Amino acid sequence: MFLGTHLPRLDEKGRLILPAKFREELSNGLVLTRGQERCIYVFSQREFEQLHEQMRAAPLSSRQSRDYSRVFLSGASDEVPDKQGRITIPQALRTYAGLDRELAVIGAGSRAEIWDASAWNTYLAEKENVFSETDEEALPGFF
Repeated sequence: MFLGTHLPRLDEKGRLILPAKFREELSNGLVLTRGQERCIYVFSQREFEQLHEQMRAAPLSSRQSRDYSRVFLSGASDEVPDKQGRITIPQALRTYAGLDRELAVIGAGSRAEIWDASAWNTYLAEKENVFSETDEEALPGFF
């Protein structure tokens, strides 16, 4: 499970050092792809394969399923961390997420997310009030 917020920097070659807590789960390979809210989703290879199987189960006749799969999969890039735990983020994904040097890598349960640090801070500031007002109707059985 991916948890926490980490603040690495993107180097001049478009690489970041994965948070130490995430390295074991991602050491055999990972997939980066477009995330919602203009971040980058990071899945372990195993988790991505399970997600892909779920996507394959969606009816091909569903336009929304086709559209989502196209955007999600066309932006995907499989990576293997080097010995220092670094991965290269492809330029297209860096552009999509508006990444600058300062990053926020957050744990989101079954995935991690890579955000431009200022975009993450803005998002978090906007959503913290909504978070504090969440009730049982939004997350049945959670509270």
